[in-house]
Amino acid sequence: MGLRLSEGLNLTVQDIDAHTMQIHVRNGKGGKDRLVPLPQRSLNALRAYWLTHRHPKLLFPAREIMTNKTMDRGGVQKAMKQVLKDCGINKPISPHSLRHCFATHLLEQGLDLRSLQILLGHGSLNTTARYTRMTKSKQKDAALAINQLTDALSITWEAA
Repeated sequence: MGLRLSEGLNLTVQDIDAHTMQIHVRNGKGGKDRLVPLPQRSLNALRAYWLTHRHPKLLFPAREIMTNKTMDRGGVQKAMKQVLKDCGINKPISPHSLRHCFATHLLEQGLDLRSLQILLGHGSLNTTARYTRMTKSKQKDAALAINQLTDALSITWEAA
């Protein structure tokens, strides 16, 4: 859903609204709140995960379940490194990399930059633009658009 790691870890049961299919991100970067869409598959995964611990408040509690501490950031990062190793992926990927991928894929699907800025909780459009990557499909789209533009030009070459 494009959340920052800390935003995801701090989600509570009450932040999930299955009726409106939204998640309320509280105290994001800069102390800002925002609503993000909740895909049905994500809701199903969150429900299944919650059943493993049934913490009355937190979605991602620490191992000591009856505390109000969330999972450790470092533990999540370490687990991701292990998954990458198990999959034979030797690239420097972090949980934050997934946020960048989320942004890039949404742009590829046609979401505009301003809407993406709001989803990611960025104060500046420049920050959102830095998050995105030029993918092969977007490079092809750009080349096609440039060719269509230049093909429409009428140019007469004159010898000097």
